[in-house]
Amino acid sequence: MNATRTPKKPKVCIVHSHLVQYGGGEKTVEALCELFPDAPIYTGMYRPEKMSALIRSKNVITPGQKINKLLTVFPILSKYFTFLLPVIFENFDLSEYDIVISSCSSYAKGVLTKPDQLHIGYIHTPPRFLYNFSVESTKRDFFIYKPVVMLVDHYLRIWDFLAAQRPDFLICNSQAVRERIRKFWRRDAEVINPPVEVEMAQEVESGKKGKKISDSMEQPYYVALGRFSAYKNFDLIVDGFNLTGMKIKIMGGGFESSRLKKLAKTNVEFIDTPSDQEKHEIMSGNALGLIFPVEDEDFGIVPLEAMAHGLPVLAHRSGGPVETVVEGETGMFFDKIELENFVSKLKEFDGLVRKNHFDPEKIKEHVKGFSKERFKNEIYAFIMGKWKDGADRGVF
Repeated sequence: MNATRTPKKPKVCIVHSHLVQYGGGEKTVEALCELFPDAPIYTGMYRPEKMSALIRSKNVITPGQKINKLLTVFPILSKYFTFLLPVIFENFDLSEYDIVISSCSSYAKGVLTKPDQLHIGYIHTPPRFLYNFSVESTKRDFFIYKPVVMLVDHYLRIWDFLAAQRPDFLICNSQAVRERIRKFWRRDAEVINPPVEVEMAQEVESGKKGKKISDSMEQPYYVALGRFSAYKNFDLIVDGFNLTGMKIKIMGGGFESSRLKKLAKTNVEFIDTPSDQEKHEIMSGNALGLIFPVEDEDFGIVPLEAMAHGLPVLAHRSGGPVETVVEGETGMFFDKIELENFVSKLKEFDGLVRKNHFDPEKIKEHVKGFSKERFKNEIYAFIMGKWKDGADRGVF
């Protein structure tokens, strides 16, 4: 009779491409930290002032303090010299760990591990800039940079393909990203949607119970949220709302901030880098719905955060939102990143919203399937299941 082998408790580390801005990828890292509280975080670049208290409390290992000080003084370097990061990740010594979990939209998956280590890569997307997806800036297309960029990208694509073969198993955040992985890396991946702040939305919503929308004297408004980057298409929102005169609150910050503010009329209000609490309070106030015009979004946490408040979503028909927004029930789609199509659908969406077509309670119920606890349960079961399988086969 064969005895069942009990695997040892594994020593875990987390590898994340870079910690220089706080977004959905970093919230995924936070959830992994909650699952594995003793795990250190390895990263190529680290700006602690941009991170949450949870990440700052962790043992974050970077190439060196001198590099981080340089990034603090010259933050632009975190954009222009990222092509050097493969060397940094390949030189991390992770030999003391049993399980390596990489959280990656660029280079973290390229760490080197041994056959008796389990490496699981959580892929937010293959690098957008390498595969002709829109990115945060259009400077790469500038004629002075383009010849150099083309040459560097050619070699980075070769490295990226080879690095993508290194994890033993891949997880990704959406079916859209799974298809990119199949196309560009010739691998498959398990889909586990990233964590969404359903719980925080519920706390804010419970705090306003007993209050009616009519209690607020503020005019109803739409909301938009995200980094002010070129590919997020916030200029389309500004142009559309300039034309219609409808009120919108746009929350976020980034490279495009000053340009967008110059374009906007008085009905378009900007709220610079709100805290998570402020963001949820604005969405739980007199908000009518969320506008999300991103093309080929990897997953799209923002629409789900809005839906956690019962808000319907008007999104571009592409990428992750196609998997999370139920047309006619939790929102609507528009098909072209052009002003005429967007404004036409915006007016149609506004008409349905003001007729109470969308049921807030059904929308909230829909979002429960995307909570942080659901993410933690699914990814922990996947990781530890693979660890146990390897232990049973005598690999670990």
